[in-house]
Amino acid sequence: MINNDHLKNLIAIEEERFLALHPKSGALFEQAKKVMPGGVPMSWMTKWPGKYPIFVESAQGAHFTDVDGIEYVDFCLGDTGSMTGHSPAATVDAINDQMKRGFTAMLPTEDAVTVASELSRRFGLPLWQFTVTATDANRHSIRYARLITGRSKVIVIDKCYHGSVDETFATLDADGKTVKREGNLGAPVDLAQTTRVVEFNNLAAMEAALAHGDVAAILMEPAMTNIGIVLPDDGYLQAVGELAKKYGTIWIIDETHTISVGAGGMTAMYGLTPDILTIGKAIAGGLPTGTFGMSHDVAARIKEMTSREIIDTGGIGSTLAGNALSLAAMRATLTKVLTDAAFAKMVPLGSAWCDGVDAAIKEFNLPWHCSRLGARGEYLFQATAPKTGKEAADAGDFELEQYIHLRMLNDGFLITPFHNMALMSPDTSMADVDAHTKAFRAMCAELVQS
Repeated sequence: MINNDHLKNLIAIEEERFLALHPKSGALFEQAKKVMPGGVPMSWMTKWPGKYPIFVESAQGAHFTDVDGIEYVDFCLGDTGSMTGHSPAATVDAINDQMKRGFTAMLPTEDAVTVASELSRRFGLPLWQFTVTATDANRHSIRYARLITGRSKVIVIDKCYHGSVDETFATLDADGKTVKREGNLGAPVDLAQTTRVVEFNNLAAMEAALAHGDVAAILMEPAMTNIGIVLPDDGYLQAVGELAKKYGTIWIIDETHTISVGAGGMTAMYGLTPDILTIGKAIAGGLPTGTFGMSHDVAARIKEMTSREIIDTGGIGSTLAGNALSLAAMRATLTKVLTDAAFAKMVPLGSAWCDGVDAAIKEFNLPWHCSRLGARGEYLFQATAPKTGKEAADAGDFELEQYIHLRMLNDGFLITPFHNMALMSPDTSMADVDAHTKAFRAMCAELVQS
């Protein structure tokens, strides 16, 4: 459908346009290269399209402004970290107030009780612990699962993402064996020692992996999001939960991204009953934090196998976990920002964004598909919805993605850099969505010209 030479010409046009639009970012990038590898504070930032990443001056609500004075509609929103919109007033007020009263003291605050109670109401798990990131929450959950089951292996989904947890950077090779994932840096052990990988939506593979009798935990998103949105088949999630019970395995659900469907995530939407649930990013308005909830049974088994005398040497927790500042931010965000009323606005906007993408795909007869996940939407370059992570990965086209991201950036829209995903915030407007629809249609019209 798209001529490669034509695509290269379009890329060249947008690269020149990018340089003309962002001279101040370019100057900062030259300085940055002298003091940071690749000129960025984190290596993955080199994946942004253009000759260099744009530098942000300020962000508010669903928009941000770069150092060249250009304003953007932000559909990336910190890859869910700013799902609340940038600097929501209630969260900012709570942070400012708490900063005057102390950042951290290694002691609980009243906010901890309120936040844990609200999380329990939303997700159904009665007991909660706090971490610095969702990565920490996943890592701690895996360690607890190994402790109480006496088993070593963890099952993860092929092409999954759960932060920087070592056990999750695995994939299946051509023979169906678990190996380290492409790009995995300095893996501490052979991933086959710690992990079994199964495809999403494949119950037979899940049961075969569990049948060995050595699996401590299944760690999974209820819908895949990082490789592209992959939705569960009807009954799949409930069946995985039943298999976990059958084989005595701890079922851990990661709702960090899938909270886009509503205040209680897909756990509440489908009435799921995981043993442990993890989440981070959005629940503190972008302030780094994470948390994991557990059942009474899991908590009792942990208590039975831990000692108060050496509770601080188990590899669980950190000095800043559950600090007063993050808990104040969580309390304000959960009770005043990411509310049921906010989702009642965000989810229809997500549908409208997808409707605009679908209309252009149909108009120009592009073999693409747009998937929907509440306030989140994403298109990929195949005509049907993917069923597995591998299928979603195989539908990618890095050069085409880089062009689309660059073109949309030059037009004033930021989407998630690793795939073609958009997220709505409480501050996103229909005008923002309509503007994207218009720009996306114009981009598709140029793509199909030869």
